Amino acid sequence: MKAFFLFLFLIPAVSVPAQSRFRVMTYNVENLFDTRHDTLKNDDEFLPEGERKWDSRKYWDKLQKIAKVIAAVGEEQLPDLVALCEVENDSCLTDLTRRSVLRRAGYRYVMTQSRDARGVDVALLYQPARFRPLLVENIDVHPEEIGQKPTRDILHVTGLLQSSDTLDVYVCHMPSRGGGKEETEPFRIHTASLLRTSVDVILKERKLPRLLIMGDFNDYPHDRSLSQALKAQRPAEGKGNPSPKNLYNLSYEIKSGTYRYQGEWNTLDHLIVTGNMLPARGRVFMPEWLLEKDNTYGGYKPFRTYQGPRYLGGYSDHLPVFADLDL
Repeated sequence: MKAFFLFLFLIPAVSVPAQSRFRVMTYNVENLFDTRHDTLKNDDEFLPEGERKWDSRKYWDKLQKIAKVIAAVGEEQLPDLVALCEVENDSCLTDLTRRSVLRRAGYRYVMTQSRDARGVDVALLYQPARFRPLLVENIDVHPEEIGQKPTRDILHVTGLLQSSDTLDVYVCHMPSRGGGKEETEPFRIHTASLLRTSVDVILKERKLPRLLIMGDFNDYPHDRSLSQALKAQRPAEGKGNPSPKNLYNLSYEIKSGTYRYQGEWNTLDHLIVTGNMLPARGRVFMPEWLLEKDNTYGGYKPFRTYQGPRYLGGYSDHLPVFADLDL
């Protein structure tokens, strides 16, 4: 651990030189809350006097662990883009990018400001030398249209690559399965349909569109929200060369899964691209230190921060997914 943090401190605070590899990752960080009360949000359980006894020591430990994961996924070169799910607010991201051991990496960020009752949002970290945002948009999913409570907005960022080509990035955290998969599926289909509407505008406007969609979809690749509403297909399904007008879900090829429920691994976290960014392969980052033994079902599961109200001191209940894109 000490050697790892020494590596982080040695990260040079300079612009990143041109590289052929463009690595992206998505990570649900499991309730990254600060320790201050937001009177407009239901964050009581993540306060020092709350049910989880969430204090500064636990908060800063979690920030350092997230920094460790990001740096480790990057290997010799930090990821160019990092999508984060379940982040409470701007303060958390300021602490992560400017006050944690990740501060010398030079990341900047954008995030949503959603109406979600718990106050969690999605964010995008980016290396400014590799990706320069031109337009940032919050896409409200209008839950009231189908009788649902407010949830996370979809983050849409249009930016320039070093090549001066445009890349459109979407970060999503789709409605949860709380209450049952079948009962909640219409909400995820509704949200994915609104995402697809935005995607269709980009596909129509851009002569050579490059789209990247990342996040926690709370559904599997073959579920209707992804395969039908969003129309994200398996990379091998297209006839002939992959089309820049079609979406391809790199998570189809993931065998291990990103989330474990009752002893079964499933893939809820996805990387989706247009055909002109293939070939690319989605990979789960699964080192031993991100896992713990599953004493109930056997095998291993993600080493999470909390199990219910019990503090475990781990990383997250999800594993990160990453890919190297052909840009």
